[in-house]
Amino acid sequence: MTLVTPEPLNEMDGRRLYYTFIAGARKVIEHQVELNKINVFPVNDGDTGTNLASTIRSVIDSLHPHRSYKITADRIAETTLINARGNSGIIFAQFLYGMSTETGNYKTITISQFAESIKKSVRYIYEAVANPVEGTMLTVIKDWANYIYDNRYRISDFNEMFISSLNVLNKSLIETKSKLAVLKKANVVDAGAKGFVLFVEGIIDFITNRNLKELIQVKAEIGLFEKIEESISEKVDFRYCTEALIKKSSIDTKALLSTLEKYGNSIVVAGSDRMRRIHLHTNNPAELFNELRKTGTLDFQKADDMIRQSEIVYNRKWKIALVTDSTCDLAQDLIDNYQINLLPLSINFGENHYLDKITIQPEQFYTLLKENTDYPKSSQVNEKAFTNLYSQLASHYDSIIAIHVSEKLSGTFNSSQKAAQTISKEFNKPISVINSKNISGALGLVILKTAQAIEAGYSHDQVVNMAEKWTNNIRIFVSVGNIKYMVRGGRVSAVKGLIAQILNINPIVSIDESGKAIVFAKAFNQKANMEKVMAHIRKISQDKTIWNYIVLHANNIEAARWYSEKMEALTMKTPASVVNISPVIGVHAGIGAAAVALLFE
Repeated sequence: MTLVTPEPLNEMDGRRLYYTFIAGARKVIEHQVELNKINVFPVNDGDTGTNLASTIRSVIDSLHPHRSYKITADRIAETTLINARGNSGIIFAQFLYGMSTETGNYKTITISQFAESIKKSVRYIYEAVANPVEGTMLTVIKDWANYIYDNRYRISDFNEMFISSLNVLNKSLIETKSKLAVLKKANVVDAGAKGFVLFVEGIIDFITNRNLKELIQVKAEIGLFEKIEESISEKVDFRYCTEALIKKSSIDTKALLSTLEKYGNSIVVAGSDRMRRIHLHTNNPAELFNELRKTGTLDFQKADDMIRQSEIVYNRKWKIALVTDSTCDLAQDLIDNYQINLLPLSINFGENHYLDKITIQPEQFYTLLKENTDYPKSSQVNEKAFTNLYSQLASHYDSIIAIHVSEKLSGTFNSSQKAAQTISKEFNKPISVINSKNISGALGLVILKTAQAIEAGYSHDQVVNMAEKWTNNIRIFVSVGNIKYMVRGGRVSAVKGLIAQILNINPIVSIDESGKAIVFAKAFNQKANMEKVMAHIRKISQDKTIWNYIVLHANNIEAARWYSEKMEALTMKTPASVVNISPVIGVHAGIGAAAVALLFE
């Protein structure tokens, strides 16, 4: 290919900045699989390329160029900060944030002004990382910024500046091998650093080829669902790769770093008091976020299960992956044993957002329920979350089966179905999504039975056919402890709730054949409605065999013990699980609720 000699560019405006960024972004997206392959630091989870691509793609998807350099720089910085993923994504976003912050209100910018802004932005990325390590993305960005700054008066053309900086970048990148023992051992350069070099290479491609039409069309390109290749195995010390967006922070970065260090490692804090993006690896995300809620508004959270991700790549027990959502109430040891992939619904307490069963556990949830005047709201798992999971699973499994909460109770089933259709076509692998027409322990029993069928070696189609039949054989009966929570949650009108409270009436809630919640019966107190539940179970099980059952409660262990004793006497079996119900279900059932779910043969 014949390279076109670029015309000098002595000043850069917002439009040129935008297309320069898009050019760099495109190169990273095209090479994300390569970056995943060499990802061994700080944790070998094979997702650096995916995280960087996701971070910068947000600009492609949502922004349009503005003529002002400052306005465009600010918009790019804010967008990447909000959408940053992973350690490398947040560091890159923080670099852009520092660059925009240190840029004056310029409509156009010179090399000298640009050099000043990126030189000062280096301090932002080093301060963002709790334990900065040389031989990483930090070092390569620093070396590049120093080169630009040192030559700011010698070079007046942006095109010449980017092209001439490539030698410095490549030298710095190669040196990452000698600076970090883990990279030398694996014989690879740092993946985040390589990502930054690719970004600049993309800019140089744009400068030399000047094909603006290709960049305008980049939004239509497919780069989201490329297969993630295996990387070198490494022990996972912390289970959750956790991220959050904290708005209106009441503590400074130093204090926040100190808080995060108590819970894990691989810590990055980007942004300002107005909006901070955090990243860390931890085993206790719920305890962490219970503390963080006191420091600002929790606007976004992500917690990837790195143990499950490692199992997907290196220790798959079976060829069929099993997926559900957090409304599935099943003991954690069973979820781990059968390698069940669980995506959390969201819970919002006012402006604070949490991930069901991950960044908020029942203990924290019921405390907040008592403390807050704002009643919490739940929201479904979005399609993008399923898309990310299915693309990862499809890279390593022969097929996927997903079973979800009733579509009459949540849009989660529909989100899963849409993502499944997309990824099934992308990978040419079967993905079956099943509506359980139920919730909680009832869903848990179907998931358990399905996991055991996969373990037994049944084919994908056989398991799907059996699971669909099992969804018709599950029942759940919830004894509500206090109707006030159903009133606060909008499930019962205030007038009816007041009458029920005056009369001390407690409803029994169940799920009908279509998957809709119904009031099954009523009693004058919870003990009486629990007796009614047991009487009904004895009646409907006279000519049927109960395969197994799960006992559930909302911080009501005494009621759970009572149900366990009665059910064990009836079935001569111990419960498959005794579970403090998912917070997202507790939103509607309220404190004190107790339930029995059962599956007939």
